[in-house]
Amino acid sequence: MLSSSSPPPSKSEKDKMLAGELYNAFDPELVAERQAAKELCFQYNRLSPVQERNERKEILQKLLRVDDAWIESPFHVDYGLYLKLGKNFYANHGCTILDCNRIDIGDNCMLAPHVCISAATHPLEVERRARGEEFTASITIGNNVWIGANATICPGITLGDGVVVGAGAVVTKSFPDNVVIGGVPAKILKKVPGNDTQANAEK
Repeated sequence: MLSSSSPPPSKSEKDKMLAGELYNAFDPELVAERQAAKELCFQYNRLSPVQERNERKEILQKLLRVDDAWIESPFHVDYGLYLKLGKNFYANHGCTILDCNRIDIGDNCMLAPHVCISAATHPLEVERRARGEEFTASITIGNNVWIGANATICPGITLGDGVVVGAGAVVTKSFPDNVVIGGVPAKILKKVPGNDTQANAEK
C-alpha cells in the first residue's frame, strides 16, 4: 500500500494518449501496436476483394473485431484497438481512421471514398512536434450517419444520429441529430427530412 507521501505511479505513454494528454508517439509499445495494425492493413489491401473474401473477413476480425463490416481497399487504421464499429458498417475506397484515442461509430454508418477520421493532433510549438509529442481527443459518431467523399472529421467531435456530412467538409465542432452539414469549416445546411417523425414514432 502506498503511503500518503509516495508519489503517484507514473502513467505509461499509452495511458497519456488515451487520456488526451501530451505523449510520445514513438514510445516502443505504441510503435509496436501501430506496426501490427499496418501489417494487417497491408495484408488486407493486397487481397482480392472477389476471390479472397474469407481471408479479408478474417483479417478484419483480427484488426477491428467485427464480422459484418464491408470495407473497400485500400483501408488504413492507426491501431484498430481503439476503434469500435457498430453493425452494418460500410467504408468505400481510401478511408483512413487514426484511432489514437477512442473512436466509436454507431450502427448503419457509411463512409464515402477518402474519408479521414482523426483523433490525432499536435502541439503548435515546432520543438514539441519535432520531439514526437502529440495529443488526442476521442470521437463519437451516432447511428445512421453518412459521411461524404473527402470529408475530414477532426479530434474531439461528436456527430448525432442521422447526420449527413457533405463531400469535402471539414468537421471541427460537434453537431446534433438529423442535420445535413457541409463546408469548411462545416456548418448546418438543413435538417434531414422525415427523421424527427420517425424518431418520435419509435419512442
